[in-house]
Amino acid sequence: MKTITVVGASLAGLYAARELRAQGFDGRLVIVGEERHRPYDRPPLSKQFLTGAVTREQLTLTDDGDETDLEAEWLLGARASGLDPWERAVRLEDGRSLSTEGLVIATGAAARRMPGGDMPGVHTLRTVDDAQALRADLRRGRARVVVIGGGFIGAEVASSCATMGHEVTVIEAAPLPLVPQLGEEMARACATLHKDHGVTLLCGTGVAALRGGADGRVGGVELQDGRVRPADVVVAGIGVRPNTGWLEGSGLALRDGVVCDAGGATGMPGVVAVGDVARCGDHRSEHWTSATQQPATAVRNLLAGETVAEHRALPYFWSDQYGVRVQFAGRRGEGDTVRVAEGSSDDRSFLAVYENEGRTTAVLAFNRPRPFARMRREMSRASQPVAL
Repeated sequence: MKTITVVGASLAGLYAARELRAQGFDGRLVIVGEERHRPYDRPPLSKQFLTGAVTREQLTLTDDGDETDLEAEWLLGARASGLDPWERAVRLEDGRSLSTEGLVIATGAAARRMPGGDMPGVHTLRTVDDAQALRADLRRGRARVVVIGGGFIGAEVASSCATMGHEVTVIEAAPLPLVPQLGEEMARACATLHKDHGVTLLCGTGVAALRGGADGRVGGVELQDGRVRPADVVVAGIGVRPNTGWLEGSGLALRDGVVCDAGGATGMPGVVAVGDVARCGDHRSEHWTSATQQPATAVRNLLAGETVAEHRALPYFWSDQYGVRVQFAGRRGEGDTVRVAEGSSDDRSFLAVYENEGRTTAVLAFNRPRPFARMRREMSRASQPVAL
């Protein structure tokens, strides 16, 4: 292949570009990014960047070495609008067409928006522009902040807002936040974190509508049970949708992401997918670690012209909430039991192990980084990329 195009100037897209050069591709490399920014780190957006502890410049992932080593053509602020499989071309919204022999799809995902989400004072948090807009709103003065969704982004935003002195309410439709990921017992520990830091947690009810205020901004959130929470700022953390609209009609299989095998290869020759947009097997992995690890395998398969390796890394994510580092590795199943192996969930410092028929399936830690790292290493030994 003389030309390879990476669509998505994301974390996964950057790592794919680095892997292409590291694995010997010396042809033309084009990186297309919808945002006008070079790749940047997203985890701090809901935490240190929101509170002002980290600057915009400190988020940047590229450096002078990337400029020299990648020798890439960067097309930023350029939105992909289509893929022509016959012409082997990526179409851009501005009318340009990029001929390419290899393609890495790394377009990530976009935050889901609430009906009425275009009202001033209503935010999502996915990009640095989102974070800057939310931060500006929070600096207007002490605000009544309502966070819709008690997942990781919602919890981190709630934690940051509480730290900044705002009055915070978290609305979660499930009986407890993070039940699908952690199970009921450990989800209670997360719920207690909110309550211990003065955050109101309303579970078991959804949102019926957003209400406007007298000044045209958002003024409140109406719940499905009839209650209304006054709000000056609303943050919707209700999940994401993979950015696959530009691939409609291309012939690629799309099902809540780009369908690919365990090596990131799609059903179309010369096309692989990485990061949040890639549906490998029966799931998408929306975590930082996956975005940095998947590209090595996907690029290897792209350059080989077939799937010669599979990516089987152990799922891992972390979250910082109210001064507590929450870490989780593995896959919890519905039939798993959980036990606290170290510490106590009452003092917010513990290590919990999920088990099924004598086998460890996952591990969770609150402020126990060293024993967690040890357990994660033990579990990861059987989860490395596999050559076929």
